[in-house]
Amino acid sequence: MPNSPRFPPTPVRSVEVLAFPGVQILDVTGPLQVFASANEHVAKGGGVPPYRLCVAAKGGGSVASSAGLALAADPLPSTPAGVDTLVVAGGPGVDAAAADPDLIAWLRGRAGQARRVASVCTGAFLLAASGALDGRRAVTHWSFCDAFARRFPAVRVEADPIFLRDGPVWTSAGVTAGIDLALALVEEDLGRETAMAVARYLVVFLKRPGGQAQFSAALALQTAGDRFGALHRWMRANVGADLSLPRLAAEAGMSERSFSRHYVDETGLTPARAVERLRVEAARQMLAETRQPVKRIARLCGFGAEETMRRSFLRLLASTPQEYRARFGEASQAAGPAPA
Repeated sequence: MPNSPRFPPTPVRSVEVLAFPGVQILDVTGPLQVFASANEHVAKGGGVPPYRLCVAAKGGGSVASSAGLALAADPLPSTPAGVDTLVVAGGPGVDAAAADPDLIAWLRGRAGQARRVASVCTGAFLLAASGALDGRRAVTHWSFCDAFARRFPAVRVEADPIFLRDGPVWTSAGVTAGIDLALALVEEDLGRETAMAVARYLVVFLKRPGGQAQFSAALALQTAGDRFGALHRWMRANVGADLSLPRLAAEAGMSERSFSRHYVDETGLTPARAVERLRVEAARQMLAETRQPVKRIARLCGFGAEETMRRSFLRLLASTPQEYRARFGEASQAAGPAPA
């Protein structure tokens, strides 16, 4: 008797990635490689590759990416047949693409034919120009979130997530976040085991440890001059210690008044808000990577009380520590509920 295939039959899903001159190459190739690796994984198990992949661009042919490497693209599909997943890439050429009325008209119609639509990085600008994001939550590259919010007031912009879903519409943050998003789509289609196998093969996390913020608090505090770089390194190393204004000013060798003024001018945050962000980041990492009780994590990260940490999480992440651990805690998912 022949061996049964490891994977039960599944429908072949068409995936189209929209490209344009000046596209960010990793916005295209990152998600494509995730789907291609899922095909390889399923085929090795005796199943039928579940995805049919296509890169499409206006006019088709050779499309120059912002890196100088050309992509071979098919013309924009004009058939009435729908598409399962439509992915809109981003890149420096996105403004010119969003100003092309023919491309926008095609995108509007094609998005209406798709089971689900996704954007990578600044591809959210192109997707929003088609109206597909009106009234929805969305994310884009962190450095473009403010400009995106001003340009598309009908879209509810969130700056922190690596990716988010609002109904059938998915958006992702900067560049490599397209890989995270594609892994989530594979997990939705084929299950966690297959998505995990693809992540292992690509040597990436299925869900990034420490979470959903698209850049670290330490990175967010860096500036061109990085006047307080040494102080920030000390703060991260002593996140559970006294990080009050007098202590920070003393460490910086400044008066409290002068330190507060210069710190806000340099980073755009008050010292207290910067400390809160660093402590939330440290707590996120511990919640995701350890099974330590939440109360102990609150103490170790300098919050003192669990309720104080809970308020900070709600303010910065719109999530409680327990909710965060349930979603991102690989250790807790592998070993059952973590202690409170």
